[in-house]
Amino acid sequence: MTKFEAFILGMIQGLTEFLPISSTGHLYLGRHLFGLDEAGLFLDTMLHIGTLLAVFVIYKEELLYIIRKPFSKLTFLLIIGTIPAVVIGLLFKDYFEEISKTGVTIGWEFLITGMFLWLADGVKNGYKRMDDITYTDALVIGTFQAAAIFPAISRSGLTIVGGLIRKLDRETAAYFSFLLSIPAIAGAIVLQSLDLLEGKVEAISVSALVIGAISSALFGYVAVRWMINYLQKHSLKGFAVYVWVLGIVVLTFQLTGRF
Repeated sequence: MTKFEAFILGMIQGLTEFLPISSTGHLYLGRHLFGLDEAGLFLDTMLHIGTLLAVFVIYKEELLYIIRKPFSKLTFLLIIGTIPAVVIGLLFKDYFEEISKTGVTIGWEFLITGMFLWLADGVKNGYKRMDDITYTDALVIGTFQAAAIFPAISRSGLTIVGGLIRKLDRETAAYFSFLLSIPAIAGAIVLQSLDLLEGKVEAISVSALVIGAISSALFGYVAVRWMINYLQKHSLKGFAVYVWVLGIVVLTFQLTGRF
């Protein structure tokens, strides 16, 4: 892997982790484009560390609040919102790892992501702010997040959709979605680290890994800031059309044997 390829993959991870278009699906396509289908686990871990650093910087005040008040409502909202993904992820870990490697379903998953984004965009703007979010809201949003374990179904997209359905206003839906990404990304890093300890390590230069992580952090920071502002006044339908087109392209290439 070259440093340029690491930078591009970091950019893809940083942007698509927080834009509602699926980071895992885009990383799979990026690796395939560069012929790096076996780059895998170690690179993924470093790129996830980069995006985690981005949300740490943006949500440092919230994280400090949780540290000072570990039994606050915000803490329990994040715990409850994370439980569905943990349960599904542990029960079906091997299955999801296999389909992530083959990419056989990603075309359909892009189409499904677009459908959810299009339908949710028609939901009347909600009224709930952070103080209004209930534990039931967190559980429903977390259940949407659990569905995003499929590689090309967007985690940020589905959690925003879940928030809109539960009558969160658009800014709060994005805000809570990105807060909920902290335990999700941290959990992914822990699981990947356990696999790394078992010796599943690819030979990638340290400089490429560092560049990928820095790129992921920088573009992740930009994506979070931009997305929260964008959702206040703009539609999700543009993202829906994008993933529909991408899904059709992927399926076409798969059916013609060129992918």
